[in-house]
Amino acid sequence: MKAVRIHQRGDHEDLVYEDAPHPYAATGDVLVRVHAAGFVPDELSWPGTWVDRAGRDRTPSVPCHELAGVVAEVRYGTSGLAPGDRVFGLTDWHRDGAAAEYVAVEARNLTPMPASLDFEQAAALPLAGLTAWQGLFTHGGLRAGQSVVVHGAAGGTGTLAVQLARHAGARVIATGRGNAAETATRLGSHTFVDLERQPLEQAVGQVDLVFDTIGGDLLARSAGLVKPGGALVSITAPPPVTPAAGRAVFFIVEPDRAQLAELAGLAGSGAVRAHVGAVHPLAEAAKAFAAKRRGVPGKVVLSV
Repeated sequence: MKAVRIHQRGDHEDLVYEDAPHPYAATGDVLVRVHAAGFVPDELSWPGTWVDRAGRDRTPSVPCHELAGVVAEVRYGTSGLAPGDRVFGLTDWHRDGAAAEYVAVEARNLTPMPASLDFEQAAALPLAGLTAWQGLFTHGGLRAGQSVVVHGAAGGTGTLAVQLARHAGARVIATGRGNAAETATRLGSHTFVDLERQPLEQAVGQVDLVFDTIGGDLLARSAGLVKPGGALVSITAPPPVTPAAGRAVFFIVEPDRAQLAELAGLAGSGAVRAHVGAVHPLAEAAKAFAAKRRGVPGKVVLSV
């Protein structure tokens, strides 16, 4: 099969489109014929890209841990999926990803695709969608009637966080640069704060939850925005300041089939939609990584 691989520690310039061995589906796995794959720009720096869970070198490795495709083979011990099913989800961080014609994935990390989604839309949803879901609800405890600030509201995770929070009945305050205002408002934010022009503390006031996707000084300043009993949740780094009478949480997203199924239902009904910024063919993976590093808005997806 054809795949994109990296043979030594490096960056996207070292990605190679080449022939690769056909993957083997172990017990509990399904083999998926990949139609689209998504990635995170910095995933080539993740430890799991280079070693397995036992710490052994696993290069050459295949990037892109988000996928959408069709089940080609089901192994013993697998339940809930069958050959021919259209599926989407995540591959394990310590296993080969989906920048290939086929990938072996634990069945528990996949869920059926809504019929209304195309493969590129579905591949843009798992990582950002699960991150937004877990940040808002699992760690942030957001409920209807509460207020939430979403920093980086025009990014891949931020756009989904705005939609999910609005759908849950929360009051949503989106932040970002001025050119993100139209996107955040269209997706459902009640208020937009231009971080380059408006004083954050005066514009926001006190909220139940701050969900931060930017980090840096903004993360530290956000502790003062949280009401007693509220939370500051970050995906960039542990918050350096804990809100007074509140919680500070840093987390790394985890695969979750039940949450993926919830996202599938919302995406299928049109309640949420991933923002696909660009689609590149598999052979142009290095170009796709470079485009995202330059700040192309939305999710950049590989079409396989």
